[in-house]
Amino acid sequence: MSIPKRPDPAKLVVGVFLKEKALFKPVTETLLGKFGTADLISPWFPFDYTDYYKSEMGDPLFRRMIAFMPLIRQGDLAEIKRDTNDIELQFAEDEHRRVNIDPGYLLQAQFVLATGKNYSHRIYIGRGIYADLTLMFANGEFSALPWTYPDYADTSMKEYLLQVRKKYVRDLRSHSGQKEGRDIEPMGEGDR
Repeated sequence: MSIPKRPDPAKLVVGVFLKEKALFKPVTETLLGKFGTADLISPWFPFDYTDYYKSEMGDPLFRRMIAFMPLIRQGDLAEIKRDTNDIELQFAEDEHRRVNIDPGYLLQAQFVLATGKNYSHRIYIGRGIYADLTLMFANGEFSALPWTYPDYADTSMKEYLLQVRKKYVRDLRSHSGQKEGRDIEPMGEGDR
């Protein structure tokens, strides 16, 4: 028999891509106001793996990743995705997004993204949102899966996430049992 245990808190990691780099600052300030202090911000990555967003957002597009200091409950991911959807709308013009925000979380063994789009490998987590196992960690590195988006399978992205993982492991050791971020204790509805 398996005995339910409280899941580890997770490291919130948010990807932001946009055409206008100057927009990154106000978007980031909004995200910081919602989710807390930034821990590690990536360099700019070109977002040139698909033309899917070109008609809505233009091109070229650029991505930066933000890891947040407060740890979160894994069960909060659906609500976080809905919050980031609202932020996208806040910065939209003429019903076109100017920014795309991809929230996810990192654990020691995996990186998971939230999405509103269902697919065979995605798990429904509530509020119209699905969890996408994007990368797995084993043997000292992140590995892509057959469905991993090419930008997340890129070496530069995986190197950034390795840095985030190192920080997360330290955070787990130093914050063990402490409240941090979105009320990790006690086990809530989203943790069951």
